[in-house]
Amino acid sequence: MGNPQQPKRRVAFLLIDGVGDVSIPKFGFKTPLQAAKVPNLDAIASAGVNGLMDPVEVGLGCGSDTAHLSLLGYDPRVYYRGRGAFESMGAGLAMSPGDIAFKSNFATLDEKTGIVINRRADRHFEEEGPILCAALDGMKLPSFPEYEVRVRYATEHRCGVVVKGPNLSGNISGTDPLKDNRLLLQAEALDGTDEARHTAKVVNELSKEISHILVAHPLNAKRAAEGKNIANLVLLRGCGIRIEVPPFEKKHGLWPCMVAPTKIIAGLGLSLGIDILEAPGATGDYRTLLTSKATAIAKALSAPLQSCPNVFVPGEDEHKPGRSDGYDFGFLHVKAIDDAGHDKATIFKVKALEAVDRAIGQLSRLLWESESAGNFKYFLCVTGDHSTPVEYGDHSFEPVPFTICPLKDFVDAVGVETILGGSLDPFPLPTVKDGEHLAEDVKIEQGERSKQPRAFRGDSVYEFNEIAAARGCLGRFPGGEMMGVIKNFLKLDA
Repeated sequence: MGNPQQPKRRVAFLLIDGVGDVSIPKFGFKTPLQAAKVPNLDAIASAGVNGLMDPVEVGLGCGSDTAHLSLLGYDPRVYYRGRGAFESMGAGLAMSPGDIAFKSNFATLDEKTGIVINRRADRHFEEEGPILCAALDGMKLPSFPEYEVRVRYATEHRCGVVVKGPNLSGNISGTDPLKDNRLLLQAEALDGTDEARHTAKVVNELSKEISHILVAHPLNAKRAAEGKNIANLVLLRGCGIRIEVPPFEKKHGLWPCMVAPTKIIAGLGLSLGIDILEAPGATGDYRTLLTSKATAIAKALSAPLQSCPNVFVPGEDEHKPGRSDGYDFGFLHVKAIDDAGHDKATIFKVKALEAVDRAIGQLSRLLWESESAGNFKYFLCVTGDHSTPVEYGDHSFEPVPFTICPLKDFVDAVGVETILGGSLDPFPLPTVKDGEHLAEDVKIEQGERSKQPRAFRGDSVYEFNEIAAARGCLGRFPGGEMMGVIKNFLKLDA
């Protein structure tokens, strides 16, 4: 008799945006990840193999879009065509070959001087953003009536802008000066083609017409009366076209899905043929419900035992059902850690990492219940796309920790009772009070963290952080090799 059929292998892949950091003096020269109490992340490292990963290459501080392309096996030097298409598609705008798109910010312009006072009119723009986008959607350009302009709200202060029409080029610069209190830029051709020069003229008129509409909108009069920044400008950057690439499933032999409320990541996933799942309450910012994300990924990886969440389709009002027999690769994206780095919110970054760790416990419980039924064998994989140190407030070039382990070994490290006894109730990300100090918290966390078991499988690493990962058996490797590492680990653990 032959061997019984092995359970199908499925991967829960958690990407913590901006997870990497540098040592901070007030933490006793530890990183926020070292200071945080993250027993589940530590258990994954203890139960698996670890390494340090440069998302694209050593010494390169990259954006999330190029980093994600690299991690998923698509060399950004070959395939990257600007981030605008990712943001716009993720916001719900369908794109066709020949369209151009921008990753855009609602901003505040001093109309007399032409200086961009605030690149972000308001980070919390969830109510006003959709209203202003509706006013801009379908606008006409007086000198270029042959072009169609589509605008859709994304998240926070962001929106997607797509221009459809003939002879457009993605090879132009944007209007965003990239820092506050600098002059608004004019779009310019980045090559000598007639298409690029023509496109720059179209985009410069688009920028002016957007401002005309926004200045006259009553919502801005209301904001001015309330003493708030007015949103009288949309900064246009990252001009791009939709990329044409081999689908993820064809490239890697794994059916992928993604939970990514952050629109640029969702749009990138769509460009690679990855289904984007609905997760109610997942917002892509500080208000997000991590439990909803964990539940959506668990259902998608557990099908056909459970029904898959619905799948987002750009350009359509309806959503289609998820893959009925489930997915092999579930990508869960967490944005709030990156926002904490950009906001230099040191204490929040620590507490948010602890919240992510709690969500990992919920995800693991749901997957363990499915694996216990004997239908699938699961693996947990965690990493980041780049470092966003709170000391810098921006992306940097430090490598990020990477870890992968079989779910069963993780459960052995934590204990079945702990996994099954964990609550599945949703919880918000933590809030930080003004004047709150972390010094006392660090002492408590370090004492509790020392109780974690040492490594028992894979390599000598038993903590998930930037320093410990350097001792891992995977060494230091480029992000373009990540999918190969994951697929090889699945085979080795057969």
